[in-house]
Amino acid sequence: MEYVSKPDSYPLDDNTKMTYFNRFACCLVTYGHTRSIICDVQRNNYYLIPNSLYTLLTEEFPNFSIEEIYDSYGKENEKYLKDYLNFLLVNEIGFIDTQIIKELIPLNLNYKVAEPISSIIIDLSKESFFLEDSVHIAQFIDTNRVKHLQIRCYDVIDVNMFFKFLNNLSRTTLKGIEIILPYKMKLENRLLNKNIIKSNDKINRLIYFGCDKYKQEKYLNRIITYVEDKIINQKSCGLISSKHFNSNLETYTLSNSHNSCLYKKISIDSEGNIRNCPSMPQSFGNIKDITLEEALSHPDFKKYWNLTKDSIEVCKDCEFRYICTDCRAYTERTHTHSEGLDTSKPLKCGYNPYTGEWEEWSTNPLKEKAINYYEMQDLVKI
Repeated sequence: MEYVSKPDSYPLDDNTKMTYFNRFACCLVTYGHTRSIICDVQRNNYYLIPNSLYTLLTEEFPNFSIEEIYDSYGKENEKYLKDYLNFLLVNEIGFIDTQIIKELIPLNLNYKVAEPISSIIIDLSKESFFLEDSVHIAQFIDTNRVKHLQIRCYDVIDVNMFFKFLNNLSRTTLKGIEIILPYKMKLENRLLNKNIIKSNDKINRLIYFGCDKYKQEKYLNRIITYVEDKIINQKSCGLISSKHFNSNLETYTLSNSHNSCLYKKISIDSEGNIRNCPSMPQSFGNIKDITLEEALSHPDFKKYWNLTKDSIEVCKDCEFRYICTDCRAYTERTHTHSEGLDTSKPLKCGYNPYTGEWEEWSTNPLKEKAINYYEMQDLVKI
């Protein structure tokens, strides 16, 4: 969303008392190199604003009256100040009062999760041997009080085995399961949605990729989404897009304190290798040889958990850094942390915070070397 100036609705009156603009605590501001944003984390909404408005919100309004600000900025800036103030009021970013309300306590941005692991990703294929025995996975989910599971299938798999796998996870601590499937599985089985959803009442969303067009529907109050995206394998992961921005409080606070992709996440790839994410290069062992608990206790397993966007090149100057996800699996491979961590910008991000413009990431010649390194030529748009 772009900032749009509003009609004049706050006339100056020399006889009025001192008035003050108070920003709501749920409206958080993030500074960027070219522009800033206001995140209304209560309404899950955000607004692009000029950096000059960021200065007003963080330095001027909390300390001075509106009348004092008008006076200090001079007559030549009066219209801009009025437009800014009207924009803030129209969008309910704050309110005007005769005093600065001290009771508007800033939100605590510390992100704390009691569970040792909050989410798990499992990639499945026809050859995924652990489909037949999900007891260990179910026990790990319960022991660590895991809340979210994402299952990704890149090709058609045995449906009956899949239903058994889902049923074995139905009595765990999971609160939500998201499943990503190729659309051709749906074409081969018209009752697939019904049967999958009935196999586990924790399933809250089905996503089919490779469809003719985007559409969304519901079955038993579960969301079923059909997307056109071409998903080949785990290398299709890591796309950074404004479509995936999330400006709620959980995402904002998580991104402030930890890595928005890898924090408290564990994964099993289609061959049974245990990783932070199925796309990450480092494996901590195979599930047929070691337990998930043993992989979790490896000294390197949590090394990226606390790497925030504030420590990642380019991202640290981006206004979207607290509402965007990250990717450490596929980066531009340009920078390394003093402790050996990759702090390069995500490879599949086409946004330039220094110009405020988006471009197609795969056609950027500066990314060609990294694209070749990851052997992603089949993902490049021609």
